[in-house]
Amino acid sequence: MLNNDTSLPPIALLYRSVSGDLGIDHGGERLGWNVPADYMDFVHPHWRQYLAPQAYQHFLLGLIYAVIFIVGLFGNILVLWAFFTVKSLRTPSNLFVANLALFDTLMMSKLPLFVLNSVVEGQYFGKIGCDIFGLFGSYSGMGAAITNAAIAFDRYRTIAFPLDGRLGMKQATMLVIGTWLYATPFSILPLVGLWSRYVPEAYLTTCSFDYMKEGKNTQLFVMCIFAWSYVIPLLMIALFYSRILSQVRMHEKMLKEQAKRMNVQSLSQGQDKDKSVEIRIAKVAIGIVILFICAWTPYAMVAMMGCFSDRVFLTPTMSMLPAVACKTVACIDPWIYAINHPRFRAEIQKKIPWLCIFGKESESSETSSVGTEKSNVKEESA
Repeated sequence: MLNNDTSLPPIALLYRSVSGDLGIDHGGERLGWNVPADYMDFVHPHWRQYLAPQAYQHFLLGLIYAVIFIVGLFGNILVLWAFFTVKSLRTPSNLFVANLALFDTLMMSKLPLFVLNSVVEGQYFGKIGCDIFGLFGSYSGMGAAITNAAIAFDRYRTIAFPLDGRLGMKQATMLVIGTWLYATPFSILPLVGLWSRYVPEAYLTTCSFDYMKEGKNTQLFVMCIFAWSYVIPLLMIALFYSRILSQVRMHEKMLKEQAKRMNVQSLSQGQDKDKSVEIRIAKVAIGIVILFICAWTPYAMVAMMGCFSDRVFLTPTMSMLPAVACKTVACIDPWIYAINHPRFRAEIQKKIPWLCIFGKESESSETSSVGTEKSNVKEESA
């Protein structure tokens, strides 16, 4: 049995005299140099063959994560604050937006721990800190993935069935609860050690599920979590947005045929404002999904490479970059919604006038757009 002693005081080394990747012809410390013996089993031998990063590398990553934390936390808290304080924003569709912001806030909440780990060049709180870091990352990553799928489903229902297909608040709440339940199995199993475990990776200042350990059990876990957290949500997203595009094409075709029968140029102006607003908002959601794909595909590739392929290209520095991409998207999400969502945008500017990042001309155009959405159809927009 492994000793889960959490008193792991890593020693900070401020200056290094050696740089490089593999520590074969150099005399510098390798990764794991400051890891206690009873914790060394959690550090895979693959990482221990590399020279430990120099102090400036830890400093740069810590600085990047600190900026992401400040910007991302502010943006996500802003979205959540607007949702819970403005009654008109508390609609079923916006509940999914708030849930995504909540998952992204959870992602942001672990970044101070990374900054602290970068200062000491190791796991400051030992195994407990590593487990917390991995648990928060697992919940936020899988939760954001399935929430994007829920947003796609909601957009599809809203556009395809605008009169009787909209989700009610009870239905939306159940789906939101479902997103948390969906993220639970593969978050808790490594935490309690029933299947896989959370271990340090790359610079040993971050933690994730163990995708490096040899054996069929690890390969099965990686394949299952890859399908559960990445493939299934993306298939659902692709299905719903493809149906949205199909609905839009059918609608445009119908308008053209009707205009031809009535011998007019177009019927879209004036009669199709609600539909155009829904489509515009769906485009924003598609943008969020594209960002999600760009963020999590590199990390999925790292996990698959670590489990199934030659690890020669899996250097510590290369393995840290996908993690930065994941955090960056969680930071960007709320700003895309705040900038492109007319209701959120108007309410945030109303409550925080000094946050004038949009421009008066743009604001007036969006306000007029909001004015046309006063019907109950627009009360459900997300």
